[in-house]
Amino acid sequence: MCEEAGTRLQRSAVSPNIRERRDFSVAIFDGAGDLVAQAAHIPVHLGSAGDAVAAARQAIDFAPGDVAILNDPYAGGTHLPDLTMVRPVFLPRTKRPAWFLVDRAHHADIGGANPGSMGPAADLIAEGLVLPPVLLRRRGVLQDDLLRLFRHNVRGPAERLLDLRAQEASLQLLEQRLLLLAASWGAAELQRYSRHLMDYAERLARATVAGLRPGRHVAADALEDDGQGNGPLPIRLALTVARSRLHFDWSASAAQAKGGVNANRSVVTAACVYALRCLCPDRVPTNAGLFRLLAITTRSGTVVDPRSPAPVAGGNVETSQRLVDVAFQALQRAAGGTLPACSAGTMSNLSLGGSTFAFYETLPGGAGAGRCRHGLSAVQTHMTNTRNTPVEEMEHRWPVQVRSLTIRRDSGGRGVRRGGDGIVKAIVPQVDVTVSFLGERHRGGPPGALGGGPGSPGGLWHEVRGRRQRLPSKCVRQVAAGEAIIVQTPGGGGHGRA
Repeated sequence: MCEEAGTRLQRSAVSPNIRERRDFSVAIFDGAGDLVAQAAHIPVHLGSAGDAVAAARQAIDFAPGDVAILNDPYAGGTHLPDLTMVRPVFLPRTKRPAWFLVDRAHHADIGGANPGSMGPAADLIAEGLVLPPVLLRRRGVLQDDLLRLFRHNVRGPAERLLDLRAQEASLQLLEQRLLLLAASWGAAELQRYSRHLMDYAERLARATVAGLRPGRHVAADALEDDGQGNGPLPIRLALTVARSRLHFDWSASAAQAKGGVNANRSVVTAACVYALRCLCPDRVPTNAGLFRLLAITTRSGTVVDPRSPAPVAGGNVETSQRLVDVAFQALQRAAGGTLPACSAGTMSNLSLGGSTFAFYETLPGGAGAGRCRHGLSAVQTHMTNTRNTPVEEMEHRWPVQVRSLTIRRDSGGRGVRRGGDGIVKAIVPQVDVTVSFLGERHRGGPPGALGGGPGSPGGLWHEVRGRRQRLPSKCVRQVAAGEAIIVQTPGGGGHGRA
């Protein structure tokens, strides 16, 4: 049902970011706010969506016909372009919601200083329009005042509003399917089996964790910089495996950054549950049963638990990837070397536009090699699960030309099994634009595993009349028509000493 609702969202949306790249997620939560089911969409969206339900329940006394939206990373959101919609489902003659339906979609612009709303910024307000949990519909009535406010604070407002309507259509279909199921089997029976499903996931996950080596396993890595001249920023984890539970302690990580690489606790939770899910057998459903095995500790005022109004645009897309890298390092020790080498470790976020339009995409890199196979090339990994933006769509929708898009040969790390290769993409705007880039792994490549070599680091260049200038991994640049932006994404780490 969640997959079907996601398909409706994809087919109803008009922005390529949602329709082509599929940067969205759909999930069902029960009346207590526990995850019942989700589609195989974006891990960083879904592992954090429970906090959006909790924030909406706390802020709003829901009634039938209500629909809430939010993006505030300090009130249930992740970063500002991810607009989350929460729709309560009421059974006949009841006063409290029996379920909450959620979809989260990355909108190509949410206002702020730079087109695409993903450029380096000094605070949250500079990143874009901040929406705490508010009602988009009140008892079925669309709140026009909210839409007028929204329309006047984003670039490409017609596209943004149509994508919001697509999010609504997705949850309407999901509600219909859920109520039909409840009518067929009885709501009490459906809710009872939802709890059985959570218990089943918990049992299977506990059996997996029981096979890990108990004890305390320490790992660390660092973000290269925050885009404001500060760095490196250490990410430190002490993982304790005990009594079929995992305790992730991130409290020794760096103080919160001035630039937008801060990741709130929702993102940290998403990274931890994703790491656990990767250990489990394929048949394990992803629901609240997995969360029961986790204890997570952070320290307020750090890069993994910032205080408002610290900027967070990159926390969702870059820091989340580093959290997974560090979690895998610690689990590698507990699991006896069964996990793969580090993948690209960045989503290589590229935005460009002007006052009337905005384009955003994430660029794939190389996957880390594992025990049994080489890493895949030119794929999204870990906390993202999006597709490539088709060249034809880019050139049709925006004033840009894609000069080249190729595999970056031999960029994967060496080893018994090689890491996957990244890509090289060159874009030539046909009008003057503002370009924002947010990336990582430009100074050092993703580490290998068990003696495997690191992948090649990424890079970003501005080309003017054939001459290239290397740019920082987090920057905003004015690019004139006919000039080029060239991105190289990192390769994945190799596995095993060759």
